Amino acid sequence: MKGFTELIVNSVRGFCMALADSVPGVSGGTVAFLLGFYDRFIGSLDDLFHGARAARFAAVRFLLKLGAGWAIGFGLSALVLTSFFDTHIYEVSSLFMGFIVFAIPIVVREELDALRKRLPYLAFAVVGVAFVVAVTLLSPVSGEGTDVAAKSSLDLGLVAYVFLAAMAAISAMVLPGISGSTLLLIFGLYVPIMGAVRATMGLDLSYLPILMVFAAGIACGMLLFVRLIRMCLERFRSQTIYAIIGMMLGSLFSITQGPLTLSEPQPAMSLDTFSIVFFLIGGAVVGGLQLLRSRLEEPAEG
Repeated sequence: MKGFTELIVNSVRGFCMALADSVPGVSGGTVAFLLGFYDRFIGSLDDLFHGARAARFAAVRFLLKLGAGWAIGFGLSALVLTSFFDTHIYEVSSLFMGFIVFAIPIVVREELDALRKRLPYLAFAVVGVAFVVAVTLLSPVSGEGTDVAAKSSLDLGLVAYVFLAAMAAISAMVLPGISGSTLLLIFGLYVPIMGAVRATMGLDLSYLPILMVFAAGIACGMLLFVRLIRMCLERFRSQTIYAIIGMMLGSLFSITQGPLTLSEPQPAMSLDTFSIVFFLIGGAVVGGLQLLRSRLEEPAEG
C-alpha cells in the first residue's frame, strides 16, 4: 500500500509540473518547489547521471513515478489545454498569477532559516526579477515561429537549432520562476513543438525525428545544468533561494505579457482583463496542493 501511495503522490506531482511546463509563464520547477520536493527532484536528476549505483537506482525509481504523471499531464496539455490557453488567455493568466502570489509566502516560510538575517542577499532577488523580465521582453510578438514541418530529411541547421533550444528550455523548466515554454517562444518553437507532439500522439510519426532531436537536447541540458543547480542549493542556499523568489516575482510580469505571444496576439493583461475569480482559484489550488502535501508527503518519501 505504501508503494502504491508513493506512486500516486509522485504521479500527481509530475502531472502538476507538466501542466505548468506546457504553457508559457509558469515553470514546473515552481510546482516542485511549492510541493516541497524540489531538492529531491534536482538531486535525483543529478544522481541519474552522476550518482553511485544505489543513488542512481533510487533516482530512477523516483523519476519514473514522477515521469508517469508528467507524461499524462503534458499529453493532456498538448491535446486540450493549449487551445484553451488560446481562447481563455486572461482567465488562465489570472489563475497562474494567483498560483504564484499565494505560493511565494509559502516558499518564504519554508526557507525562513536560509533567508533570515541575510538581507544583503536581497540583491539576488533583484537579479532574479531582472532576469525573468529580460527574457520575457525578448519573446516574439507571435508564437508561430520556426517551421518544423515534417521533411524527408532533416536540415542540419534545424537539427542544431532545435537541439540547442531544447537544452535552454529544460534548463529553465527546472528553475522555479522562469518558464521553459517562454524560452521556446523566444526561439519560435513553442507552437511547432506542441503541434509536433499533438501530431505524433495522433500517430503521425513523420514528426518523430524532430521530437527525438528535441529529447536529446533535453537530456544534454539536464546533464550540464542540473549539477550546477544542485551545487548552488547546497553551497549557496540563501543566495539561491533569494534568486528563486525573485524569478517567481518576475514571472508575474511574464504572465501579464503572455497574450502577446499567442498565434493571434492579444493585448497584454490589464486590470480590465484580470479575473479576480480565477486569481482566487489559483490561490485555492495552492492551498489544495499544500493540503495534499501535508496528508501524503510522509508516505511518498519512501
